Amino acid sequence: MARAQAFLDSDVLTAAPEVWPIPQEVAGVKLPGSTLAQKATAFTRGLSAPVVFNHVLRTYLFGELLGRAKGLEFDSELFYLGAMLHDLGLTERFLGQQRFELDGADAAAEFLKDKGLPKEAVEVVWNAVALSTSRGIVERKRPEIALVNAGAVVDVLGLGVDQIPKEAVAQVLAAFPRMGFKKTFQNIMAAVVARKPETTFFTFLADVGERHVPGYHAPNFCDLMNVAPFAD
Repeated sequence: MARAQAFLDSDVLTAAPEVWPIPQEVAGVKLPGSTLAQKATAFTRGLSAPVVFNHVLRTYLFGELLGRAKGLEFDSELFYLGAMLHDLGLTERFLGQQRFELDGADAAAEFLKDKGLPKEAVEVVWNAVALSTSRGIVERKRPEIALVNAGAVVDVLGLGVDQIPKEAVAQVLAAFPRMGFKKTFQNIMAAVVARKPETTFFTFLADVGERHVPGYHAPNFCDLMNVAPFAD
């Protein structure tokens, strides 16, 4: 149990004090420069571990490049807000009692409401964050929502990276390095599992818990169904 306690006591969910310049354009993609976009960037940067902050920026860039490759029409700034805010649920401040996607979605919505974004636009971002891990469902949503998942999946699993020119991928990675992403991001997710294991059942975080958090065991759907209070 010592390792599980280490995750509980870990500071992997907190931001580091380092500050580095953010380029205005990467791989032919200009990062939105509106006041709201800048505030969202500063908000996320101030709360997130550097490895997560770089991940959300790569999510935007990969998603934007995928959207262009597919000839999609979408609001790049609205998509940027979804991408930039999609992992707030992996920060110490917003580690609540729900699935991390919902904690993040609620936090993003509150932030954007406070900044005066119209209700309809806030709802788009809420859905982009809440559905950011719901592969198989999110693809049916409007591009600003679907591309957050698509960009994140490229960055986390490499799925779809073949649809982006290799030179563009290299430029994204050079601008926002992975910083040991595979190991560090799994540690961050393991810390979330250790803090609130009851929210991870039937999600991909159950895989993280089984692999990295001693004592964690996700219930099997068949077992739960078999003990339901009915005769058959």
